[in-house]
Amino acid sequence: MKKLIMVKQLSPVLTTAVLGFLMAYPLSDRVAASPLAGQMKPTKTEAIAEASLSQATALDEINGVAELDSDSSSATSNMDQVTSVSQLTDVKPTDWAFQALQSLVERYGCIVGYPDKTFRGNRALTRYEFAAGLNACLDKVQELIAASTADFARQEDLDKLKRMMEEFAPELAALRGRVEALDVRTTTLEKQRFSTTTKLFGQVIMGVQGRNSPDIELAGFQFNDNSNQINIITNVQLSLYTAFSERSLLFTGLQAGSGRSYSQLLTNNVLLGYEGDTANSVQLSDLTFRHLFGNNFAIIAGAEGINMVNVFRGSNRIESAGQGPLSFFAQRNPILNLGSSGGSGNNAGFGFDWQIGPRFSVQGVYFTNRPEDPANGGLFGGENGGTTVGAQLTIAPTDTIDIALSYANSYSPSGFLGIGTGDDQVVLPTSVAPFVRAPIQTNAFGGTISWRISPRITIGGWAGYTNSELKGTSGNVKTINWMAFLNFPDLFGAGHLGGIYVGQPPAIFQSNLPLGRNVPDFVSNGNVFAAGEGGQPGRTTHVEAFYRYRVNDNISITPGMIVIFNPNNNPDNDTITIGVLRTTFTF
Repeated sequence: MKKLIMVKQLSPVLTTAVLGFLMAYPLSDRVAASPLAGQMKPTKTEAIAEASLSQATALDEINGVAELDSDSSSATSNMDQVTSVSQLTDVKPTDWAFQALQSLVERYGCIVGYPDKTFRGNRALTRYEFAAGLNACLDKVQELIAASTADFARQEDLDKLKRMMEEFAPELAALRGRVEALDVRTTTLEKQRFSTTTKLFGQVIMGVQGRNSPDIELAGFQFNDNSNQINIITNVQLSLYTAFSERSLLFTGLQAGSGRSYSQLLTNNVLLGYEGDTANSVQLSDLTFRHLFGNNFAIIAGAEGINMVNVFRGSNRIESAGQGPLSFFAQRNPILNLGSSGGSGNNAGFGFDWQIGPRFSVQGVYFTNRPEDPANGGLFGGENGGTTVGAQLTIAPTDTIDIALSYANSYSPSGFLGIGTGDDQVVLPTSVAPFVRAPIQTNAFGGTISWRISPRITIGGWAGYTNSELKGTSGNVKTINWMAFLNFPDLFGAGHLGGIYVGQPPAIFQSNLPLGRNVPDFVSNGNVFAAGEGGQPGRTTHVEAFYRYRVNDNISITPGMIVIFNPNNNPDNDTITIGVLRTTFTF
C-alpha cells in the first residue's frame, strides 16, 4: 500500500514542530454576556482601610445589604412558590431606580454595551437585567474605593446603591445563584468532554481516471494492456493531533481506500499520488510522538509512519497527494521514498529536525519495515528486514529560494529500492523459502531546488542517483532520475493552482551484476543468461499538466493529463495517455 502524505509544504509535520507546529490546542469556553450586560460579572470585594470613614461606613452598609442574598432565601422559604407582584414588573426608564442606575453608568462607566463603548439605557429592563447592571456598578464603585483613586465614589452615589440593593436583594441573590450553578455545569462539561487537547483533521479524495490501451513489450513478448477502463479511486485519511503540552504531541493517522490505476505490466509508470487501496478496510497509517526541545530542535519517534517523507522538509511547497500534482512520481524526488514504498511492514523508527540558523536546517531519520518480527526483522532489521538511514540539509539562501540536499543508505532483502516508481526492482531475486532473496545495500543522493520568481510563478526541479550493491557478489546497479517543474499559484483566481511537470522516472543506466541477476537483460529479451552488462534500452519521459480549481476553503477539483513516452524504459512500447479528474475534500 502506498501511503499518502497530506498537505505537505516546506515545513512538513515534524518541520512544523521546530517552527512552533506542535499544535497544542488549548480550548477555553467562556460564557458571553449580552451587549446590554457588558461587564456584568458578580464579584465580592472589600474596601481597604485607606478609604474615607464615611465612604467605608457606607460601603459596609452596602456589603451588609449584599449579604442579605443568602438570608433572603431562607427567610422566605415558606413562600418559594409564590411570585411577588413586584417581580413581574419591568423597571422602566421613568422609574427612579432606572434613572439612578443610569446616572451611575454615566459617571463610572460600569456598563459598556455598544460599539462606541457607551450605554444607552432607553428601554425597560426586567428586574433580573436591572440587578445584573446594579451588580456591575457595585463592583466598579468598590474597585474605585479599594484603589484609593482620586475619582472617589460620591456619598450620594453610595446612598443610591444602598437603596437599590435593598429593593433588588432577591434578584441579586438569584443572579449569583445562577452564576454559581453555571460554573458547576461548565466544570462538569469540561470533565466529560472527549479531550481538551485533541484536534481532528480529515482529507477525502475521489478520483476518476482512464487511459488508452497500449501495446507493451516485456521479456521479449508483446502484451496489450487492457486495464484501461474508466474507474474511481477513493482515499480517506483521518488525522488526530493530541497535544500533551505546548511542546509535545501524539499524531495518529487512519487511512482507508479502494481502487487502483495500475496493471501488472505498468505498475510504477501510471501510479497516481492518491492511491492507497486497502479494500476499504481502515488501517493505521501513522502513530508517532513528537517533542520540541528549546526553540530549534525537535524529535519524532513512532511505531508507524516514520520515513524520510514525513521527517524531511520538502522544497516543493505544493507537494501533496490531494492538492498538488496528480501522479506519484511528480510528488517528490523518488529517493525520499527509499526503503518505504516498495517494502512491507510498519516503518517504525525515529528522527530529528534541527534548525541550525535562520536559513539552515538538518533532518535525520532511521526506520525499519519489520519492527514487529523478532525472527526476520526487529527494530534493527536483521537479514530479512529492510532498514534505512537518511539525512538532509535544507538551505534557504534567500526568501524565494529553497534547496534540499539529501542522502540515504538503505538495506533491502528483496532487491527493491522501495521508491515505488520507475525501476524500483534493480536486482532479479533467487527464491530461498520462505523469502525471495536479493539483498542489496544502496547509497542514494539527491537534490531539489525551488525558486519563486514571483508570487505567481515558481520554477524548480530535482535529480536523484542510486548505487546498489548485491551482497555477497561483485558488481552494482545504478539508477538516475530527474524532474523539472513550473507551478503557477493563484492562476486565474485566488487559491487556484496550475502545474507543468516534465521528467524521467528512475531508470537503470548501468548494471554489471553476474548473469542472471541483471534486470535490463530480462526487460529487453527475457533471456537473463544471453546478455551481459548494460542499462535499460531506453528512457521513460513523464509529462504532466494539471489545474487545481478551488471551489471553497474545503473543496478543490483538479483536472489533468499525463503522457508517458517509452514506458518501462523501452522505446518499443506505446505511449500512454492518462486523463484524471480529482476531487479533494478537507475538514
